[in-house]
Amino acid sequence: MVPPENTEVFELPTSTMWFDEHGILCTVAKKVPQQTVEEAKKTMEEFRKITGGKKICLLSDSTDAPPANKEMRDYAAEVIPEIAKAVAIISRSAVGKMAANLFFSIKKQPYPVKMFNDETEAKEWLKQYL
Repeated sequence: MVPPENTEVFELPTSTMWFDEHGILCTVAKKVPQQTVEEAKKTMEEFRKITGGKKICLLSDSTDAPPANKEMRDYAAEVIPEIAKAVAIISRSAVGKMAANLFFSIKKQPYPVKMFNDETEAKEWLKQYL
């Protein structure tokens, strides 16, 4: 996924993000080491500034995301429900898909979440939650 021209792009320590023309927040994971929970809390503060504290539909390309340890999975399970209406995940990595599916099967989320291979399909699915 690549941000369109003339779009405001936000660079966070672990991802690049922008809003598409429908208001879906698109985020692409950077190939960086796993954050600590303290670092993730600071990143979440930045994220909340970007979203204006509103719940959003999130399209995440997690192909390059590092595997999350239990502490980070627990933190994500706590904060994502506060910020997400629905989450669509794209991963071109078999390990990434396996990790995401495992996370979402262990912890039932209070928001719709689905894995996709294709950005267009993912956006179509997310539009129903806008």
